[in-house]
Amino acid sequence: MEKIAIIDLGSNSARLVLVDILEGGYFSVVDQLKETVRLAQDMEDDGFLKQSRIYQAIKTFKMFRKLCDANKVDRIYAFATSAVRRAKNQRGFLDEILASTGIKVRVLDENEEAQLIYQGVINSMDIPRGLIMDIGGGGIQFIYYNRRNLLGHATLPIGAVTLTEMFAGEDLTPEERNDKIYAYVRQQLDGVEWFNEIAPDTRLIGVGGSFRNLGKISRMLKKYPLDMAHNYVISATELQGIYANIKKLSLDRTMKIKGLSSLRADIFPAALAAVNAVTDKLGLEDAVISGCGLREGAMFRYAVPSTNEKPLSDVLGHSIYSLLNFFGENIEHAEQVYNLSVQLFKQLKVLHKLPRAYVRVLRTAAMLHDAGNRIKYYDHQKHSAYIILNSGLFGISQKDLIMSAFVAELHRKGELSMADFMRYRELLTDEDVDAIYKLGVIVRIAESFDRSMSGVIKTITCDVLGDSVIMKTEAEGDCSLEIKDAMQAGANFRKAYKKNLQIL
Repeated sequence: MEKIAIIDLGSNSARLVLVDILEGGYFSVVDQLKETVRLAQDMEDDGFLKQSRIYQAIKTFKMFRKLCDANKVDRIYAFATSAVRRAKNQRGFLDEILASTGIKVRVLDENEEAQLIYQGVINSMDIPRGLIMDIGGGGIQFIYYNRRNLLGHATLPIGAVTLTEMFAGEDLTPEERNDKIYAYVRQQLDGVEWFNEIAPDTRLIGVGGSFRNLGKISRMLKKYPLDMAHNYVISATELQGIYANIKKLSLDRTMKIKGLSSLRADIFPAALAAVNAVTDKLGLEDAVISGCGLREGAMFRYAVPSTNEKPLSDVLGHSIYSLLNFFGENIEHAEQVYNLSVQLFKQLKVLHKLPRAYVRVLRTAAMLHDAGNRIKYYDHQKHSAYIILNSGLFGISQKDLIMSAFVAELHRKGELSMADFMRYRELLTDEDVDAIYKLGVIVRIAESFDRSMSGVIKTITCDVLGDSVIMKTEAEGDCSLEIKDAMQAGANFRKAYKKNLQIL
């Protein structure tokens, strides 16, 4: 196994991520470190990085180097973006980092930066048509795609730091200042010609610390039960409401907002103004927050070289297999349980009447039903649910992730931890709850049908006769253990499907 480090030196912050590269084209983040460097601060006057900012960046890189050495990192990939790209003293700054730390920083041009951001998003989200907006300290990247094809990208040389500084010297109230920032960004957007070609069903995908903070504020306001940034959805109406309240506040009051990093409080209103300018101009209904961007793009580029030519065709599948490999799970057993689960889903469709969209939930639960064994065998179904809930899986909505966790929890005893379930209940419809119990029984029976982990049962057919369902198994060998184990799900099957269960 190889360990790599990825450093993203932005205009506002610098981040280090340590990544284990697993066999088969998978990877896992094992550590990270973030420092605020504010490289773009005070650059607007003469285009030079200021000495105080250079000192802070080098100090940060020395800490990064220490952590890399402590973790015996094999390779370090360091990238710099907008502020360093524009800096007139770029060469001297990079030479000083190299001399002080031995880390060679590569300055990305706008195309390379857009490509890495796109790779990070497209390989971690399953959104057919999107406009990616990455707000940095010194610039904003826009990337438009449809059906996993990149259609256009543009960079505006204004970011949360630069926008804040541009209007800081004027004698304005906070609201007047932010209204000016909003109007200025709207004017800049008019210069992006392909914005007029963006389809109405496009989703705005937000990348960067400002979007993550926005999501955290939204979750805290709504007392949202899942503390996860990736794939969190915030409506345009809620976004406008948050901005309307924050744009009036002084810095002292902004710093007290729950969910907002104090280190980002001074530049956050400018970032919100920019986001609102985009949603208003394009008439977008919501924004989906991505926890992935440039750094994850670099991870995919190194660990999964095929993504340099073509994005993953199965985002969720790759993410599931990453977890299975990381935990050292029995992948053949997981695949067999999923295969049998799909057979049962199809055979029982006349009873459960669930749309195909629930197969995504079924797949996640079936493939990861035993993940909890990595914690403890006893009650491992509860541990599996916890792992799924906190996995940060790619390519699946947060609601489907919650459902998958509870379906996996039902695979042994057919009962849920009601305290945990009720915590998430308000995010689920009655149909979702019904589906959880029906899918849970399916996974439980499917796992029983591979109880010996030998793949003995190959196919299943189901006949509905009166008040009974007769399951007929075709096996290659003795499957008495499997059938006996599956029959223990009879009571739960009757509760979910209102039918008696017979297995032949």
